[in-house]
Amino acid sequence: MTLNLKNQNDILNLENLNSNEIEYIFNDKPINRLKTKPQLEDKKKLILELKSEIENIDNCELKNNATQLVFADGNSESKIMVIGEGPGQKEDEQGKPFVGDAGLLLNKMLEAIQIKRNNIYITNVVNYRPPNNRKPEPSEINRYSNFLRKHISIIDPKILILMGSTAMESLFGPKIKISKERGIWKDLIIHNKTYLTMITFHPAYLLRQAEQKKYSWADLKQIRKKIDELRISV
Repeated sequence: MTLNLKNQNDILNLENLNSNEIEYIFNDKPINRLKTKPQLEDKKKLILELKSEIENIDNCELKNNATQLVFADGNSESKIMVIGEGPGQKEDEQGKPFVGDAGLLLNKMLEAIQIKRNNIYITNVVNYRPPNNRKPEPSEINRYSNFLRKHISIIDPKILILMGSTAMESLFGPKIKISKERGIWKDLIIHNKTYLTMITFHPAYLLRQAEQKKYSWADLKQIRKKIDELRISV
């Protein structure tokens, strides 16, 4: 039998104890008694719990009219998180965000600043397709923003990219305009933690307003610069 003792002062009568044929090892290092779950497994569990919570939402017009939940795509361990508005028809069919025309443009935007889509994490404000692809209503944005904040806390990104006014409104409120707020690094505080955030135009908007792409390109260059400064692998 072997016992670990911090120092000799812990033994009142060493000779007497040794007579019981017990071998003592003296160690000045503190014993680590804390056992924690691996962080990766814990994150996966939290993601599944959040997904289940959204799947079980009640009295939701979005859910009642959609084909399926569109939760997220990409690497949950990424330090970059992109948030869009909501699923469209293609997303509703495939169960993944940003797979329609706007998704193809998003892929090109990311590639332009040397980011591989699979290396980042992507979700939307609302997780079910709005009827007829309409914009989510304020009450829906507010309701789903609670899930979104949990989602951000679980992923814990170093850079948060909000694409479009709906994503901006969900996290910063409806009183600001994207035309004035885009391209500026902002601090988003969730559960006493600050997330570095960039607001930019949604790819779907850029498909309708091609002249605005120059502003998005400026935003993308700022994002790339910050990625390099923070030495984030993408």
